[in-house]
Amino acid sequence: MQTPGLWRMRRLLAIGLWLALAARPGPARASEYHQLPPASPTSLSADWLLHDAGRNRLIFYLPGYHQPAHAYYQWVRVSHTQPFPLSFAALRGLSLFVDNQLLFTARTAGNYSLDLARLLPATLPSGKHLLAVWQPDGYPALASFSGVSSAHADASPLAKARIGQAQPRLRGPQGQNVYLGFLLVLGLSYGAVRTTYQPGMARIFQLDELFNGNSDQQTFLAKPAFSLLNLLLVLLFSLSFALLLTAIHTDLQNLPLLRRFFDVPETAIVARVLLYTAVITTFVFGKYLYVKIMGYIFGLEPLADIQYREFLRTTLLAGLFLPLVLLLYLSLNGNWPNAVAWTASAAIGILLVGTVLRVARTLHHHASLLNLHLFAYLCATEVLPLLVLLKLIVFTY
Repeated sequence: MQTPGLWRMRRLLAIGLWLALAARPGPARASEYHQLPPASPTSLSADWLLHDAGRNRLIFYLPGYHQPAHAYYQWVRVSHTQPFPLSFAALRGLSLFVDNQLLFTARTAGNYSLDLARLLPATLPSGKHLLAVWQPDGYPALASFSGVSSAHADASPLAKARIGQAQPRLRGPQGQNVYLGFLLVLGLSYGAVRTTYQPGMARIFQLDELFNGNSDQQTFLAKPAFSLLNLLLVLLFSLSFALLLTAIHTDLQNLPLLRRFFDVPETAIVARVLLYTAVITTFVFGKYLYVKIMGYIFGLEPLADIQYREFLRTTLLAGLFLPLVLLLYLSLNGNWPNAVAWTASAAIGILLVGTVLRVARTLHHHASLLNLHLFAYLCATEVLPLLVLLKLIVFTY
C-alpha cells in the first residue's frame, strides 16, 4: 500500500518529466548544440617558417628579429577533392613548391589567384604538405598571401584572367608618413641653417667650385674643418642618408658589432633612423682621426687636413640630393619597386665613388698621384673604406 508521501513524489516526478519533454527543442533547433565541424583548410596561417641551415631545421620567422629571406615555408593540409584557393601578389620569378616539387612560377609581376589542390601532383597523397614560397631576386610579399574571397572564387574565367594579369599594387615602404615627416623636418632645418649661416652655406654649396681650382676653393680648404656650421650640416646629411638607408631596407644591423649593442627591430622606423644617423655622424667625424693617423704613418700630415676638408665639403654637397632621391623612391616604389631600388642604390654608389674621386683630384693638385707613396696613402684612406661601404650598403641588397 502506497503512502500519501510516496504518491506525491511520483506525481511531482511525472509532472517534471512532462515539462521537460514539452520544453525540448524540435529537430530544427537541436542542431545548434551539435559539435561544429572542423574549419576548412582553405587559408594560410599567419606564421611562416625559415630554414635554419646550421641546425637543418625549420624555425618560426619573427619579422622584428630575423633578417628577410628569399624562401619561406608553411605546413598546409591539401586534399585533391577539396579546393584550396590562394591569392597573392608576386614579382617576376616567384615560385611555389609543395614538398620540394615546383607547382607555379610567376612569369610577370601581378596579382595571382590559383587553386593549390588542382596544382597538387597526383603522386602526392592528400594530407599535410610543406608549402615553400621562393623569390630568387628579392623577398616574397608574405602579407599578400591569403585565401581567395567567394567573389573571386565564383567569378567568371574572364574576371579570373584579369586578376592574374593585373599589376600588383605593392605596399610602399612601411611608415611612409614617418619618412615624409622627417623630410619636412629636414627641409625646415636646411632652411633655418641657410638663413642663419648664409655666407658659409654659399661658400660650401657652390657647384662651380667642384670643377675648378679658384682661390675661393683654396680659402675653404684652409679653414678649420670643425665649426658649428659644419656640425649642423653633418647632422642634417646623416639624417637624410639614414632616411634613405632605412627606406630601401639596407640594414646596417648586419654588422655583428652594431647588433651586439643596438638590436633595433625592423618595424621601429624612428629608432632605426636615429640609430643610423648616429652611426653616420660618428663615421664622418671619426674619419678625421683615421686620416690623421694614416697621415702620420705615411708622413703626409699636411695633406691629411686638406683631404678631410675636401671629403667633408664634397659629402655635404652631395647630401643635398639625397632627399630628392628619397622622394623619388617613396613616390614610385609602389609601381616600379625594382627600378627605384636600383636607382636609389646607384645614387648612393655615385655619392660614395664621386667623393673619393673628388678627394683624389684635390690631392693630385698638391702632390702627384703618380707617386707610389701617395697612391698607397690614398688607397688606405679612401679606396679601402669605399669598398667596405659599397659592400655593406649597395651590394648587400
